[in-house]
Amino acid sequence: MVRLLLAFVFIVSLGHTVHAGEKVFDAKSYTLDNGLQVIVIENNRAPVITHMLWYKVGAADEPPGKSGIAHFLEHLMFKGHSYEGLGSYTPGETSKIVRSLGGEDNAFTSQDYTAYYQSIASEHLETVMRMEAGRMRGLAPPLEEVASENKVILEERSQRTDNDPRAQMAEQLNEALYPNHPYALPVIGWRHEMEHLNWDDAKAFYDRFYVPNNAVLIVAGAVTGERVLALAQNIYGRIPKGKTVERVRTISPPFIARSRVTLEHETIQEPVLRIKYRAPSYRQSKQESLALQVLETIMGAGSTSRLYKTLVVEKKIATNIGFSYNSTAWDDGNISIAATPASPDQLDIVEAEIYAQLKLLIKDGITADELSEAKIKLQNQAIFARDSLSGPALIIGYTLVTGSSLDDIETWPAQIETVTAEQVQAAATRLLNPDMPDVYPPVVGVLLPEKDK
Repeated sequence: MVRLLLAFVFIVSLGHTVHAGEKVFDAKSYTLDNGLQVIVIENNRAPVITHMLWYKVGAADEPPGKSGIAHFLEHLMFKGHSYEGLGSYTPGETSKIVRSLGGEDNAFTSQDYTAYYQSIASEHLETVMRMEAGRMRGLAPPLEEVASENKVILEERSQRTDNDPRAQMAEQLNEALYPNHPYALPVIGWRHEMEHLNWDDAKAFYDRFYVPNNAVLIVAGAVTGERVLALAQNIYGRIPKGKTVERVRTISPPFIARSRVTLEHETIQEPVLRIKYRAPSYRQSKQESLALQVLETIMGAGSTSRLYKTLVVEKKIATNIGFSYNSTAWDDGNISIAATPASPDQLDIVEAEIYAQLKLLIKDGITADELSEAKIKLQNQAIFARDSLSGPALIIGYTLVTGSSLDDIETWPAQIETVTAEQVQAAATRLLNPDMPDVYPPVVGVLLPEKDK
């Protein structure tokens, strides 16, 4: 779901700059006795708040044979709960209450985390906090709701993956990119395993991972740190600490062959090319990750990027091309290059030109102007995040639960400033060599119109 360390490339700049030593959000951090981390971002632009509870668990933490259980549990969390002192709720009641108070709520699951949120008037913070805390340990969905929700997630897979060739291609590419690693599992799950998920599976997963010491509470908006801390101590603080949760992941073996995934589908009108590389996440290598974030801006940030100018504007062999780097992962992230050839017969030409551009990057590096412009763009984009009501909670949430610290987030613009052209070239040389990358060769996916039978 997420792309850059702080998702700042998705934010439009207001033209401000970030000064040395200046914190991006000036967030306050507390830790309750039961291990729950509490983050508060004060923003009084409007009398509303975003309340988010992040669990450090996702699809990559599922037991073998139970793919989709993290996402299934996310659905079940809305199906009723009861906890002493925090109230009892029937299926769907919490969402109805939030809507009746003029707010909205939802949840999402990724490979490394699951998050639940409510956006609502600040006067209702205690109400949503009590409901969210209650279902941390008091989940109790009726069994008929469990069976019904299993059908819902199966239908969701049908709509989002089985009936979408692009999603099918992405699923198969990830499987090839992460052999013997849980990132190869689709978040939604494999259908044949999803069909057999039940309450016992969900309850075992819930009991293990849904504990305060494996979660981060983030409240952003018209609040004070003192008020949030007092409420959190009174509400979340009554939930006992759980067993320590450790992430133990398998490791991919070295690639001894190149992988190429080809899919033909009747609904595809024009071919699509996708090239993916493994790359370290920010947690694994801060310096290399920062260099790759700068490189992402140079290679793939819109119509002025290297790849777009060369393949689309100058050579006109592609109608669109993008270069993205996902750094927010507990284990390896990835670099993805996606292109649409101008015509079906130019697919091989586009692929060859992408490799040529990567070799040119490795040989000559980047210019001083490219480096300076990329830094300015990233830093200027960062500052606007302060003006968003829900953005800071989202940004801080998924960076904390994937192994970064609050200081990493607050000082990110200053870290970007330290990136050198030599570091960018070194990262490209180690990771993006089309012939002999130091780590993993690229995995290539081709989506084609179905051939006439």
